[in-house]
Amino acid sequence: MASIYQINKGINKPIEFKGLKAQYIGYLALGLVILLIVFASLYIIGLNLMICISIIVICGTALFVKVYALSRKYGEYGLLKKAAKQYIPTFIKIQSRKVFLQLNPNSQKLKERSGNG
Repeated sequence: MASIYQINKGINKPIEFKGLKAQYIGYLALGLVILLIVFASLYIIGLNLMICISIIVICGTALFVKVYALSRKYGEYGLLKKAAKQYIPTFIKIQSRKVFLQLNPNSQKLKERSGNG
């Protein structure tokens, strides 16, 4: 039986499914599993079925909107880069490349050639 969904777009390209890229597919799947567990626990506790369904529908909609927004905003690796950037100590963070240019003994020659010196 042929599948109607295409998952891979080509060789060496990230997995994309319905606009979700790379790890966001996993985030959405994990969120849906958590919503299923929450629904089961709310139902077992004895909450009214309509209240359970409405809570899960609202949370599921918020999950889809948030995951798609993250996928559009950060792309394949952007969210991982943002998370990694938070763990860099502040004394290592450098905002410009001026520090590195001062380490290079030929930096003065480079400045003169470019017309900035």
